[in-house]
Amino acid sequence: MNEPHRKEATKLGQISWALFDWANQPFFTIITTFIFAPYFANVMVGDPVQGQAAWAFTQSTSGILIALMSPFLGAMADAGGPRKPYILTFQVLLAVGCFALWWAYPGRPDLIAPISAAVVLATIGAEMSIVFNNAQLPNIVRPERMGWLSGLGWGMGYTGGLVALFMVLVVSMPAMFGLAANNDQPLFGLDAKSHELERLMGPASALWLAVFVIPMFLFTPDSAKRRISLLGAALQGGRSLIHTVRRLGHFRNALRYLIAFMLYNDGLAAIIAFGGVYAAATFKWSTVTLGIFGIILTVFAIPGAFLGGRFDDKLGSKRVVQVTIVGVIVAAIGLVSVSADRVLFFVPAAELVPTRGLFGSLQEKVFMGFALLLGICMGPMQAASRTMIGRLAPHGMTGEFFGLFALSGRATAWMAPLAIGIITEAADSNRLGISCVIIFLVLGFVLLAGVREERASA
Repeated sequence: MNEPHRKEATKLGQISWALFDWANQPFFTIITTFIFAPYFANVMVGDPVQGQAAWAFTQSTSGILIALMSPFLGAMADAGGPRKPYILTFQVLLAVGCFALWWAYPGRPDLIAPISAAVVLATIGAEMSIVFNNAQLPNIVRPERMGWLSGLGWGMGYTGGLVALFMVLVVSMPAMFGLAANNDQPLFGLDAKSHELERLMGPASALWLAVFVIPMFLFTPDSAKRRISLLGAALQGGRSLIHTVRRLGHFRNALRYLIAFMLYNDGLAAIIAFGGVYAAATFKWSTVTLGIFGIILTVFAIPGAFLGGRFDDKLGSKRVVQVTIVGVIVAAIGLVSVSADRVLFFVPAAELVPTRGLFGSLQEKVFMGFALLLGICMGPMQAASRTMIGRLAPHGMTGEFFGLFALSGRATAWMAPLAIGIITEAADSNRLGISCVIIFLVLGFVLLAGVREERASA
């Protein structure tokens, strides 16, 4: 699977590659999932239903743009050689978009559009840099160890997200850690009334990224330079992409996998992205509760990612993905089965009391149980999916196929959030809006059943 004449990277180079996930994860954990997204939907926009719809449309916009860009840029990277210049460019976009979130003031409807644009910019930067970092995987490790390294990356990413969430908890609840006499005010003089803690998540994520992405640039080997200009690489990459798309009929097995991944990954991404928004709207969770929820979920995701990489190498990527999709489907059904006064759709539950303890209601306990199942499954599902495309891609076409992999992961990524937004507004229900992700998961599972885990011939 390695490109000709390429040696396996050193352990330092491989770990530095995996550290890329650690560097980028706070954006996904803090911004798009547990802290900023619920703040945007429920505080900045104000109305929970309209807020969920607004966040859904923001995610669908970024998904459309990423779907248009990713396959072309992947082919361009293959034609031009080194991937790190592309990674750097998009990481800068991610940092700029995150930094702009400081101006997401509450009660300012005039800022919803520019803040949404900043989220779109950051999402494009994150997702496109991941395309090029993923394309490095087959070049730095032996084929039989790709599952291990991919799982290590996901595990380190979840660990980074866990550390970031823990830091949020420390800042927001200083008395819990003996850093203040009470929890009336966050650390560093942050103003709770103007939600400076939630707004600070963007700049803090940008700073985290700037520090921890450096080892990948220093120690992970890049593809050799080629004597071709940027324009030449763009033209050659475009021609190569068109040629690959025309020949997708030849790669029928890989094409089937890409379509399956497109569907089940969209379902997973949507349930992750909107789970915190749904919980905050249903249970009126505070930022602190959302942070603790994220910590618990991530704690269960970390061993899943590491163990998933091991099982990937032993059992194969496809089997790992199939088992975890079933787990995610069960978890998704369970999550939407919980409302403010019901569990498992029909079982009545006592009214939510404002003075209840942490996750103190039956509704929250059931919700957390299914959320933990989601956490266990999502790590190995994502890691094995990334390894799977590396096993299917023909020699010399890894960049293109990882670009197509990103395309399949984002081509309908706009559809799931868009469907959530439309259904949420039409039904005036957060619950019905988020339920549509189950359809994506089931269709992806059905298509995956017919995929063979074997390398395509160029």
